[in-house]
Amino acid sequence: MIRFAQSIVQNLEEALKREWLETNGLGGFAGSTIIGLNTRRYHGLLTAATKPPVGRMMLLSKLEETLVIDHERFELSANRYPGVIHPQGFQYLKEFRLDPFPVFTYEISGLELEKRVFMVHGENTTVIEYYLRPVLGTQTRHCTLEIRPLIGFRDYHSTTHKNDSLNAAVDTAPGAAAITPYKGLPSLHMAYGDGELEVTGYWYDNFEYSEEQARGLDFREDLFNPFVFKLPLTINSGASIIASTSAHDAREAADLREQEIRRRTRIVRSSPSIEPLVRKLVAAADQFIVARGNLETIIAGYHWFSDWGRDTMIALPGLTLVTGRADTARKIMLAFANSLDRGMLPNRFPDAGETPEYNTVDATLWFFEAIRSFLRYTGDFAFVRANLYEKLKDIVEWHLRGTRYGIKVDSDGLLLAGEPGIQLTWMDSKIGDWVVTPRHGKPVEIQALWYNAVRIMEHLANRFGDVVRDTFFRELAMLAQQSFNRSFWNEEAGCLFDVVNRELRDGSIRPNQIFAVSLHNNILAGERARRVVDVVQRELLTPMGLRSLSPKDPQYRPRYEGGVWERDSSYHQGTVWTWLMGPFVSAYIKVNGESMESRTQAARWLNAFEDHMQTAGLGQISEIADAEAAYQPRGCVAQAWSVAELLRCAVEDVFVSNGHGERLNAPAREATACAV
Repeated sequence: MIRFAQSIVQNLEEALKREWLETNGLGGFAGSTIIGLNTRRYHGLLTAATKPPVGRMMLLSKLEETLVIDHERFELSANRYPGVIHPQGFQYLKEFRLDPFPVFTYEISGLELEKRVFMVHGENTTVIEYYLRPVLGTQTRHCTLEIRPLIGFRDYHSTTHKNDSLNAAVDTAPGAAAITPYKGLPSLHMAYGDGELEVTGYWYDNFEYSEEQARGLDFREDLFNPFVFKLPLTINSGASIIASTSAHDAREAADLREQEIRRRTRIVRSSPSIEPLVRKLVAAADQFIVARGNLETIIAGYHWFSDWGRDTMIALPGLTLVTGRADTARKIMLAFANSLDRGMLPNRFPDAGETPEYNTVDATLWFFEAIRSFLRYTGDFAFVRANLYEKLKDIVEWHLRGTRYGIKVDSDGLLLAGEPGIQLTWMDSKIGDWVVTPRHGKPVEIQALWYNAVRIMEHLANRFGDVVRDTFFRELAMLAQQSFNRSFWNEEAGCLFDVVNRELRDGSIRPNQIFAVSLHNNILAGERARRVVDVVQRELLTPMGLRSLSPKDPQYRPRYEGGVWERDSSYHQGTVWTWLMGPFVSAYIKVNGESMESRTQAARWLNAFEDHMQTAGLGQISEIADAEAAYQPRGCVAQAWSVAELLRCAVEDVFVSNGHGERLNAPAREATACAV
């Protein structure tokens, strides 16, 4: 449980730094700040995934709530309008807690009103519950809760503005109402139970979203109020609102809550370790796993990402295998395997459901690593043989003869990639026609991933009796490793070049070289591996992860802020990426040994993230951070590969519990028949 007392919730500056997030397993979500003041266009009570996991529409932005006690009105909401915060309901807040849902406790005139918000798994449904109780003794008071829903009905990336095309007609039924303001969009059903419904039809103008303003984006919005609910409240009683794309009865709220509590409790109890950080990360991991048709996928980050191939494959081991969700891993791998084209996994599935984009060189290579990890945890070679092995062979064939964007194995066994104007690696920032970090040629992590993939294929071919390919893959791997160690070592810097392109050598100190050590089949070993880890630790390590560029580099940018150009141009030029702490810890343990001393140091680095989980996205791990103190969290407040890589390295490399509070060495725990 995360709790904030009055000193935080009544402090506007501190409260607005903290955001809660609810998700529904479909790609839909709800979220806001801990005082309910929306600071993002993505904040709202119901963003529905109309084509799971995409087609996301922000339907219900918020509820304007007024508690009427003996005819005296108390406004509980908070909004930013031009030059003013109105109303200022946070002044009545006694505390906010995540338990496991967002819970707001207001204290007003000798009464406490508790509000709880949660989403229903597998539905585009948000439940808001209220409960009234006395602070001291039992009092007879006449209380009514007035609730004014404010609707947006727009793509979640955009904003709504007052217009004449909105259909304000309201369909009513006992204890429920529904509105379909625009043709072709889903209806919003709202169940409220006992109480009165009054049709209104007002626009609320000029809400301002400070986070969007800071990002240089459209930050003003108008919202429509179709009706008001007037719900009677008595002491020690409650009321419920269910907002959904389907019809509900308000009396279902308690059962839906208990059902969701049981589901989340099961997830946390499945944690592979009793370590507090691991248990928190296991709970966080659940929010990214969503449906894609009959299969499953991973949302890359909240609030604005969909499912990306690279992010999904990197995150799959931590989110699904470490957490014991092997069947989910199978469904995710099948979903992406079904989208293979010319030997490439898609970079991303667009929000509107158009044709997938394939502008990535590494997503496909991370697919091999995800499969290796799957076999490590499950030993299910039969599944891989039946569903994936032929596709993996086809991927390798495409890379040998050449596929999109100049991706092709060179004569030295290493992988070439890149065309002008195309960004292919994870450092993929692009502004107009300007690729900020083009990295054309042979990027260092691509060679590490390619070597790892070829070694995995060697092991699979051996396992499946594919003798000819077993020999071919072994020889190709040996050639690639020899070429890599000859071409990429930068003796002057004591580490690896970032990109080799014919005679050109990019000596930028970037974190990409860590994968040459951290991957299971590491292309670099011995003293050189140790020196790489030392350089990365000295130049790039921060409490929030690894910098994307050394501070000594003239291109270094210490802060990620400003408008689109300023942010995108600094995205990989110093900005800290939290997910990189995972491969760094794995590499650190690998070169320093699994001693108590090295694990204790790694545990210190990881446990520092517990404090981070109480700011920015509560219970979550942010996407990025500024490169210098105070390492301000930036970007998405909840990022899949950030959670996944911290969880993976915590369990595999640092600490694992056997359920009795005893630490186990990860290699002993993971002894399987898999040699991959």
